[in-house]
Amino acid sequence: MTKYLLNRLIATLPVLLGISFFTFALVRLVPGDPVQIMLGPEVMGNAAAEIRKIYGLDRPWVVQYAEWLFNVARGDLGLSIRTGLPITESIWQRLPATLELTLISLVIGLVIGIPLAIIAAQNRSRFVDGFLSALVLFGISMPGFWLATLLVLLFSLNLRWLPSIGYTPLWENPLDNVRGMILPALSLGVAFGATTMRFTRSSLLEVFNQEYIRTARAKGLREKLVVYRHALKNAMIPVITVTGIQVGRLLGGTVIIEQIFALPGIGRYVFDAISQRDYPVIQGTVLFFTIVFIAINLAVDFLYGALDPRIKFAGDES
Repeated sequence: MTKYLLNRLIATLPVLLGISFFTFALVRLVPGDPVQIMLGPEVMGNAAAEIRKIYGLDRPWVVQYAEWLFNVARGDLGLSIRTGLPITESIWQRLPATLELTLISLVIGLVIGIPLAIIAAQNRSRFVDGFLSALVLFGISMPGFWLATLLVLLFSLNLRWLPSIGYTPLWENPLDNVRGMILPALSLGVAFGATTMRFTRSSLLEVFNQEYIRTARAKGLREKLVVYRHALKNAMIPVITVTGIQVGRLLGGTVIIEQIFALPGIGRYVFDAISQRDYPVIQGTVLFFTIVFIAINLAVDFLYGALDPRIKFAGDES
């Protein structure tokens, strides 16, 4: 397993380099001068030249990228052009809100998707299956920002049950924290739950046709025991892959959702950086999300071995 982990880590280096270079070049092709946006069109000249010199924006792109890459290798993502604060420190300060939103959305998606998938698989080709499949299509097709707007209109403006914006840290007031996270988490979790339900249902139907499932039923085992002890565990193996990919999508979805609900997370940090053309922040946060996504996929691979002992990693003894 150590050899497999080492090989995977080595294989991620070209991915990180490619994404970092692509992001570095792409943000500079977007129209807009970060110094002009920060100072205003009327305050330019020597002041603008001095700021460009401080942040190295007056140098050729290749030199800027090489210097930035060297600093990243030392764990330094640079300073924000807009605030002048260290980007690494800002990411860690905003990580709890984004991490909490992602985890709650993940739990909501799994709680919605897996039970509905079991019900649909057990009632294949019946009305219940068709109705749930229609709900899945609706959930997958619904944009997160549109669902967020509907939830705010219903639960915040009309019913006044939940706050529409704001964030309270969990350690300050757990109740207010949960109330403030319900709507953002639902906005992300519904689409994830629909995707989870779709793949879990397909995987369960495939497992139900296996010989050992027919044997278990022929022995007279209760249907609940057959489904939860024998079928669901094996059906979850491909679902874990989808879940790992969807977690990356949840992290990406926080960019819009955090802005809508005014959450002080990394997604809102990225959104503000894009609008202000804050190059170092965009580069640093994209690289951070890439590392997190790679780590999640690596964890998914190891979960395979936990769920199915037949799976061997490269370098394992046969």
